[in-house]
Amino acid sequence: MRILKFLLRKEFLQIFRNKLMIRMIFAVPVIQLILLPFAANYEMKNINLCIVDHDHSEYSRNLTYKFTSSGYFQLTAIADSYKKALKVIEEDRADLIIEIPEGFERELIRDNQTKVMLIANAINGQTSGLSVSYANSIINDFNSDIRAKWIQIPRINPQPMIEITTSNWFNPKMNYKYFMVPGVLVLLVTLVGFLLTAINVVKEKEDGTIEQLNVSPIKKYQFILGKLIPFWILGNIVLSVGFIISYVVYGIYPAGSYLLIYLFAAIYLIGLLGFGLFVSTLAETQQQAMFISYFFMTIFILLGGLFAPIDNMPDWAKILAYLNPVSYFIEVMRMIVLKGSGFMDILKYLGIISLFAAGFNLLAIFNYKKTV
Repeated sequence: MRILKFLLRKEFLQIFRNKLMIRMIFAVPVIQLILLPFAANYEMKNINLCIVDHDHSEYSRNLTYKFTSSGYFQLTAIADSYKKALKVIEEDRADLIIEIPEGFERELIRDNQTKVMLIANAINGQTSGLSVSYANSIINDFNSDIRAKWIQIPRINPQPMIEITTSNWFNPKMNYKYFMVPGVLVLLVTLVGFLLTAINVVKEKEDGTIEQLNVSPIKKYQFILGKLIPFWILGNIVLSVGFIISYVVYGIYPAGSYLLIYLFAAIYLIGLLGFGLFVSTLAETQQQAMFISYFFMTIFILLGGLFAPIDNMPDWAKILAYLNPVSYFIEVMRMIVLKGSGFMDILKYLGIISLFAAGFNLLAIFNYKKTV
């Protein structure tokens, strides 16, 4: 314990003497947590809309108003032909064309059915998919209004109306920030912990102090613990700062237990820091360590389930996602913050992340070559 105490003192002195590292540990996560949830926006509003109305009837005007008043579409052009509407899309002034045929109102009243054509600009697949989905929803709502209007006309045997009400569990306001902020917080803790530990042992090599440590009576596990514990503490501090920002800026706080999050984070950080130290023992220079770290961070981010659901990934990507410790922390963070999940709900994930922690730290210990 005495040896470990001196190692920890040395590490903390090195950390706090490095002003740039202090800024990286505290300032960078704060700025990113404030900016990223606003930039990574799942909501699409003000989709550019072009209307081609061949009917010019009351119903066609009502349908157009339904789109423009939804909050998702803004009317940027009105064309009198389909050919001119395509020109609007080619000039990138519209994302969606709605063509209302002649006789739209007449067919709707007489035959109880009609057709509307939707044409989406598919250069951006996400925009086109969402715009068509929003349009279908608005048209279905328009159909419901029409049916309700006709059913409510006095008849001899009036048809009963069914009122449908919906409720959104765990995120009643459908605010995408409630979904994004917990995931972004996990990435920031990962970024600080993984990158800084990955360059830690390499820095000792480049400074020439690793030889002094190698010839000293320090066991390999003591050396690894001395490198791991300071960043483990700093990682939990960054997590705490993130919770404060989440509450102050976004009004988000866990529906479940803070202690449960810190329990999982403690084991997660042990595994992550062990992996960072393993990378550090492999590299000979800080540049090599940074390249390796960025390679794995890219995989962690893209296959972590933050921006794309893991269930929607191809089978080979799902396998990589299940080998990604970040995906488990993001899932657990969302479960506790949004759903208020308890210990038994995350027990499976605790077991998996504990295996990651044991495996990565054993690799770091065995790969650290101490010469005497």
